[in-house]
Amino acid sequence: MTQSANPASQALQSARTLVVKVGSALLVHPRRGDVDHAWLTSFAADVGRLRARGQVVLIVSSGAVALGRRRLGLSRRKLMLDEKQAAAAAGQSLLMRAWEDALAPIGAVAAQILVTRDDTEIRRRWLNARATVRTLLDLGAVPVVNENDTVATEEIRYGDNDRLAARVAQLVGADLLVLLSDVDGVYTADPRRDPEARRIPLIDAFTPELDAMAEGANTVDGVGTGGMATKIAAARIAADAGCATLIGLGRPPAAPAGRTGGPLAAIEDGAATSLIHSSRTPLAAYKQWIAGGLAPQGEIVIDDGAVAALLDGKSLLPSGVREVRGQFGKGDPVSVLDGEGREVARGLAGYDADAARRIRGLRSDAIEGALGYSDRPVLIHRNDLVLR
Repeated sequence: MTQSANPASQALQSARTLVVKVGSALLVHPRRGDVDHAWLTSFAADVGRLRARGQVVLIVSSGAVALGRRRLGLSRRKLMLDEKQAAAAAGQSLLMRAWEDALAPIGAVAAQILVTRDDTEIRRRWLNARATVRTLLDLGAVPVVNENDTVATEEIRYGDNDRLAARVAQLVGADLLVLLSDVDGVYTADPRRDPEARRIPLIDAFTPELDAMAEGANTVDGVGTGGMATKIAAARIAADAGCATLIGLGRPPAAPAGRTGGPLAAIEDGAATSLIHSSRTPLAAYKQWIAGGLAPQGEIVIDDGAVAALLDGKSLLPSGVREVRGQFGKGDPVSVLDGEGREVARGLAGYDADAARRIRGLRSDAIEGALGYSDRPVLIHRNDLVLR
């Protein structure tokens, strides 16, 4: 792939972890209404190239409802919630089969993850979801995430997969969120209505003017649920988590001679996009959230050896814990105190208070014997801990 000075191309090539959102209008063939296997094959080639150079890729995929409604013969344009849930149930297997078939030739295993909003909003479920995703990535799988439309009610829905993709980027600490769209970026007005509309290639700040520009849903294909406004809202969520956002065409023009691959290859070759920067890194944003955004629910008193280990960048092991105070759940924020009562750190507990008391002072290999299970070898992981 030719190196480019294009900022969007550089962002795509340099990101360590990417979340790519693929909408229904890309997965579903525009005329036939079934899976567009040719598009999926080209996109899978993109994924294979990124993985070959060491990048981690997660996919947030729409399409279950669109495929299921065809399978069930639901021809009415606007579906009721129960009909959408039925369509999602019938279409999800088709969607995952399509991803499995597309990713298999590049040697990747597609791993289905279905979530509702509670899975990224409730800390305990957030930690469980993050642990599952990290394990899948460690095993070399490609997570394919979708909203669990079969059970999600209006009260617990994300509403669109742009926001879901932003939450997934936040969950995994991604460097870049890629939103593939039917428009090649953010414009000063809707380019389908205003021939004077100009694309904005680089965006450094979220302003009222930017929000005003982002209007209008996809009225061309009638398949997706999101418009530019949802993409800007998603980019705002991602930016707060230290993640940049790239908005580009999911169906780019015909490839030039010598180029193979799909929309991500086109972006690397300099295709028009909009890149929305974040002023923070993912880790810094996450640490700031732990340090200042959460009220401690309990206290953990540690010995001098554990204090030294934390100052050296290590995780908090049960062996260094002298006392556990208060009642807190797994994933709740806790203060970490030294023997003099000074707060030396703050972090998210890997076990609830009762379990923490039972494993206090134990070696990590004794956790399973004390609890009957071993969730993790540390009480607070260093990534979930901030020194005070």
